[in-house]
Amino acid sequence: MSEQSNIDFGAVGGDGHGTPPAISTNHPAHPHLDDDDDGITSARYRRIDSYDASSTAAIAANVRSILTHIGEDPEREGLVKTPERVAKAHQYLTHGYTLDPRDILSKALFKEEYDEMILVKDIELYSLCEHHMVPFFGKAHVAYIPDGQIVGLSKIPRVVDVFSRRLQVQERLTMQIRDAINEVLQPKGVAVVIEATHMCMVMRGVQKQHSSTTTSAVTGAFEDERTRAEFMRLIG
Repeated sequence: MSEQSNIDFGAVGGDGHGTPPAISTNHPAHPHLDDDDDGITSARYRRIDSYDASSTAAIAANVRSILTHIGEDPEREGLVKTPERVAKAHQYLTHGYTLDPRDILSKALFKEEYDEMILVKDIELYSLCEHHMVPFFGKAHVAYIPDGQIVGLSKIPRVVDVFSRRLQVQERLTMQIRDAINEVLQPKGVAVVIEATHMCMVMRGVQKQHSSTTTSAVTGAFEDERTRAEFMRLIG
């Protein structure tokens, strides 16, 4: 999959009369609009979905085969465009493979003598279980204690998104977020807790609709019982 799989929602400005100007995005030179809609959500907002054509075609062909093998007719009206839609959806749901979380963090570092805990909690996350390729979703809580430098707050949720938009297991996802922040910021400590519901447990298998899974990963100062207890108390 190329770096073309991307969805962008953004204000595009205008002349005050409902006419949007040319859009500036990070998309490739010739993005195309998704067939699911006309790409215009308002006079000031435009949706542009850009995908790798060869990946879309290859994935769609396999989706058609799946539809046939489960007993469906991929040519019936409701399913004609489903293979392409699924192909595009999966490119978006796994676009984290094309992004470097360490690069995201390193571009927003600032020198600061603050040395108390910084916590960003209740970060929504959506991912796909690598065992069944069905969703798991929930929230992440990420904290660190800086050691001479801090990172722009929005970069922490972005790192969560990069790793969650890949085929995952929750345990590895938790550690990847911790390790990326620890490597780039080199703080006194990092702590990550993820709480998630897994559809592979809810929809199939044991079918436990109210089950959830909590994982944690810590480094440095958070290995101290008091610091870790403060973190757990703050996330509630």
